[in-house]
Amino acid sequence: MASIIESGWLYLITHFSDFQLASMGSFLLHESVFFLSGLPFIYLERAGLLSKYKIQIKNNTPTAQEKCITRLLLYHFSVNLPLMIVSYPVFRCMGMRSSLPLPSWKVVLTQIIFYFILEDFVFYWGHRVLHTKWLYKHVHSVHHEYATPFGLTSEYAHPAEILFLGFATIVGPAITGPHLITLWLWMVLRVLETVEAHCGYHFPWSLSNFLPLYGGADFHDYHHRLLYTKSGNYSSTFIYMDWIFGTDKGYRKLKALKHNGVGVEDDSKQT
Repeated sequence: MASIIESGWLYLITHFSDFQLASMGSFLLHESVFFLSGLPFIYLERAGLLSKYKIQIKNNTPTAQEKCITRLLLYHFSVNLPLMIVSYPVFRCMGMRSSLPLPSWKVVLTQIIFYFILEDFVFYWGHRVLHTKWLYKHVHSVHHEYATPFGLTSEYAHPAEILFLGFATIVGPAITGPHLITLWLWMVLRVLETVEAHCGYHFPWSLSNFLPLYGGADFHDYHHRLLYTKSGNYSSTFIYMDWIFGTDKGYRKLKALKHNGVGVEDDSKQT
């Protein structure tokens, strides 16, 4: 397996420059993973398939879904791509490389774990700041246009927010200067995680059912149903920050009541 990966990587680095791989390669990989993982949830919602696993009863209209896709393409090409191009010299200065040999799995695993921990910390505070009155009204409210999220809404946001919270994703790699293959793996994992968190479905096979402290769709869906003055559940991937600072109390209370069979109305309110 390792030899196959190395052979494939050798092909890439001999046919494309570091700049092409780090900028255009990263952009194409991101777009492929994002849309291939997010588009199926639009189909599920429209077709009404697996509806017993859907967290909210309400569905988005085809018009709303199409608006999301159109805006995403605009933002990705006008914000994400230029950001990847501009970031290349920074990552090179911080030690990023694409040459062989590839890093060991121990190095990759250690760096990925570090990225998740740091990203959770930075994202939590950045997200919480975005829920202050002025920033919510002028910036973060764009992301909350979809009170019933679906996979692709994970990256539907104001351009300022894309830059603001995007820092949480790139700060870890910027510090460690990883191999490009590690950066790509980190990007793929983050895309899959955020799409799943916004998918609107809680399946029996969802990671949150098996992985301690993993947020997932049920945790984040609650956040989207609230007015900004009531919002909690600010975490990104793992939810330890909300637990430490008590910003998940409303969610935990509601889950406990439902678990005990108490008939309660969801205390959330559609935006």
